[in-house]
Amino acid sequence: MNTQHLLDALTREGVLINVSVRYWRATRKLSPEDLGLDPDNVTGRLICLGHKKLLPKEALERFALVESRAHGLIESSTFPFLSGLGHFLPNNKLEAVTSKLKELETEFGFAQQAFLDQYAQLRLQASAEWREAAQRLVTDPDRLVAAIEASFPEPTAMQRAFGFETQLFQVRAPERLELALVTQANQEQVIAARQKAAEEASVQIHRGAESFVADCVASLRQQTAELCQEMLDSMRSGKTGVHQRTLNRLVRFIEEFKQLNFVGDQQMESELERVRQEFLSRSAEEYRDQAFARTQLQEGLQALSATARQLAQQDATELVQRFGSQGVRRFNLAA
Repeated sequence: MNTQHLLDALTREGVLINVSVRYWRATRKLSPEDLGLDPDNVTGRLICLGHKKLLPKEALERFALVESRAHGLIESSTFPFLSGLGHFLPNNKLEAVTSKLKELETEFGFAQQAFLDQYAQLRLQASAEWREAAQRLVTDPDRLVAAIEASFPEPTAMQRAFGFETQLFQVRAPERLELALVTQANQEQVIAARQKAAEEASVQIHRGAESFVADCVASLRQQTAELCQEMLDSMRSGKTGVHQRTLNRLVRFIEEFKQLNFVGDQQMESELERVRQEFLSRSAEEYRDQAFARTQLQEGLQALSATARQLAQQDATELVQRFGSQGVRRFNLAA
């Protein structure tokens, strides 16, 4: 199969997204001198002084929460592309994900402003707490406190330590690398080096495209199997048996599957839709009251789990080729 057509199909069906969340981590790596120790008597093989927090954990909790939510959103809504080079976001998820990221960026901005407004007070409080702790920890507390206080950036420099950035890229293999800003004397050598780098990058991306698409198919199928097993475990171990949250979880997963199914895995999607129609029209209360229906639900989930696992292990070449044909059609229309 022409992998360029596969890349064209990927370009048509989604984008690569990268989210960067930066904030001051308020840590310092202590040196032996900070603790009043002789560096010559401290061996790295046995003693690791490590990083110490300059501020209490709660001072940065809002940033950590936003960062966790942003990364969690990316992990749940995308597929890792070429060993983490980027994250592939299908078009069907693009609006929802970027909208949520904008909300998180706004929340991050509020947290940043609140932190900067309190920064001077936080420094004073931290200095007092460290002085109290230093008197118990070291023989020269003044030296340790001075080192801690020197680790706090000036307020004017703090703004650069924060950032929430979302970047979107197209999936594309380079044909050549531009030579702007290259001096005439180095032109010939740089042309050869850059052309070689472009060719190697192109080969790497083309080689990884087919396995990436196949991995996306297998990942969604495996997630289906794992969800079914988790639902069965919950029904067997829970006090209420079948809980409505458990059923709702499958409903949400089916919708998520459709949005993430950019490859067009109709077989797995059809299996999920069949389960929706057969088993999700009843409420959890009905299942708890009807033993026969409850047994049917469990057998249906077991069957779906087994089917999903089997499909996840199958060769997805035919599905990948069919997906790649979208790139062929796009090329022909453009021609």
